[in-house]
Amino acid sequence: MSNTSRTENTRALLLGAARREFAAHGIAGARVDRIAESAGVNKQRIYAHFGDKEQLFRHVVGEAVGELSQAATLTDDSDPAAYVGRIFDYHRSHPDVLRLLLWEALHYGDSPVPDEEGRAALYDAKVASLSGAVGGTDSDTHVRHLLLTMIGLAAWPQITPQLTRLVLGRGPSDEQTQDQLRAYLMDFAGNAIPAPSSRS
Repeated sequence: MSNTSRTENTRALLLGAARREFAAHGIAGARVDRIAESAGVNKQRIYAHFGDKEQLFRHVVGEAVGELSQAATLTDDSDPAAYVGRIFDYHRSHPDVLRLLLWEALHYGDSPVPDEEGRAALYDAKVASLSGAVGGTDSDTHVRHLLLTMIGLAAWPQITPQLTRLVLGRGPSDEQTQDQLRAYLMDFAGNAIPAPSSRS
C-alpha cells in the first residue's frame, strides 16, 4: 500500500470512528482515546490529520451535512411532498446525522457554526428550487419558512422518539409506524403545498 493510500485509509478509519463516537456522546463526552482505539489507529494520528477534537468534530459534522444535502435534494424533483419523503427516508437510514446536528446545536448554541456561509448556501439552493415549485421568489421569507417547516416535518418524529411513542403509541423505530408516518407526512405536505403541476 502506498503512503497516499495508507494516509487516506487512516483518515477514513478515524472519520468513521469519530462519527460514531460524536453521534453517541457529543463533542464534550467524546474521547479521543476511544476514537483511536475504535479506528485501530494511534491517537497521535488524530492530531496529525485533524488538529484537535473540536476540529475533528467540525470535520465530521461538515461531512455529514454535505452527504445529507446531496442525498435529499430539491433540484432534481422540487415536489414538496417528495422532498419531505426523501428527508424522512434519509434520517431513517442515517440516524447519526440528526444526533450530530443536535450535539452541534447544544455545543454552539446561538453562535455561528463552522462554515456557516457555505452551509447556508446549500439551503439557499434549496430555497431557489422550492420557490419555483410554489411560485415564490428566492428572497421570499414565506418560502424560507416553508423549507424549515418541511425539514421539521420529516425530522421531528425521529429527533424526539419519546414524543412519537407517546402520541402514536409506537416508537419511530417500528417499521409499520415509520411507513404510516412517512405516508401521512407526504400526504400532508402534498395537500398543504401543491406541487407545480397542480398549480394553474
